[in-house]
Amino acid sequence: MSDVIHELPFKLTRAQTRVLEEIDQNMESEKSMNRLLQGDVGSGKTVVAMCASYKAVKGGYQVAMMAPTAILAKQHLENFQQILEKLKIRCELLISGISKKKKEELLQRLATGEIDVLIGTHAIIEENVVFKNLGLVVTDEQHRFGVKQRTKIAQKGKNPDVLVMTATPIPRTLALILYGDLDISIIDELPPNRKKIETFAVNKNMTQRVDAFIEKQIKQGRQAYIVCPLVEENEELDLQSVKKIHEIYQQKVFPQYKIEYLHGKMRPKEKEEIMEKFKLGEIDILISTTVIEVGVDVPNANIMVIENAQRFGLARLTSIKRKSRKRRLSILLYTKI
Repeated sequence: MSDVIHELPFKLTRAQTRVLEEIDQNMESEKSMNRLLQGDVGSGKTVVAMCASYKAVKGGYQVAMMAPTAILAKQHLENFQQILEKLKIRCELLISGISKKKKEELLQRLATGEIDVLIGTHAIIEENVVFKNLGLVVTDEQHRFGVKQRTKIAQKGKNPDVLVMTATPIPRTLALILYGDLDISIIDELPPNRKKIETFAVNKNMTQRVDAFIEKQIKQGRQAYIVCPLVEENEELDLQSVKKIHEIYQQKVFPQYKIEYLHGKMRPKEKEEIMEKFKLGEIDILISTTVIEVGVDVPNANIMVIENAQRFGLARLTSIKRKSRKRRLSILLYTKI
C-alpha cells in the first residue's frame, strides 16, 4: 500500500495506519476479510478504503464500493480518481441515472476486467452487473443497506474480502452482538486540521439573534442548514415543518436569498439536483429533514440550526450535525427546555 500512501496530499493518522495494518493482515490471509470499520465523519475511512482498494487491484482483483446515494457515490469517485488514476487504476461510476448506452458499455468493460474499481449505489447489485474477478467489496454507511443487499453484492465474487464502514458510534459490546461475524476496526483519532464544532442550545426568545447570525454568515459567503423534524405541519404536534419554515424564511425573513427545501418524500433525482446546487453554492439556505445526514460534504456550509432539537435522539443529532469538515461548524439547537 506504500505507493498509494505516498500519493496522498496528507499524512495518515496513527489510527488510520493501525487500521490499515489490520486490513493488510486480513487481505494477506487465506481467510476472506469480513471487517467493520467505524470512525467519525472526517476521520479518514474513505482513504482507508482507497488504500485497501489499491492493494486488491494490485493483487489482480476488482473492487466494488456501494454508497447509499448517488451524490455520495459521485463524491467517492472524485476522491478515488484524484489519487488512484495517477497509479493507472481505472475507476468508474454506476448509478441509476446514467444513460442506457453508457451503462451497457460500462458493464461490458466491467465483465472483461477493464474497470478496476466500480463505485455506485444499489444499481451495483443488479443481476446484469458482472465482475470478471471481484476481490473486495466496500459498503459505505452500511446501516443504510439490508443484510440481503450486502450479501448479494458479495456474491458477485468468489468469497471476496468485505469491508463495511459506518460513522454511527457503536459501543464495542453492542457491535459484538450486532456484528458478531465481523472483525471491528475503529479510527479513534481525527486529522490535526479538523475544525472544532461549536454547539449552542437556544430558545425562541433568541430568534432575531439567530437570524442575524445566519445573515452575517451568508454575507461572508457561507451557507446554512436548517433541520426540521417534520415535512409538513401537523395539528397534533407543535413542531416546525420543512415546508412551513421554508415559507417563513423565503417570504418574511430572508426574501433576498436563495432558499430551497429537501425531504425524504421527494423523488431521488430531485433531491440529488438540490444537493448538487447546494454543493455548488447556488443555494444559500437549505431547509431539510434528517435526510441530509447521508449526503455530500459541503465545506462552505458552516452553520446549522436544528429546530425542535428535543425531538431527536443523541445518535441522530450526532449524525446530522457533522456536515462540514474543513471549516468550523456552528450548531444552534432550538429547544423548549
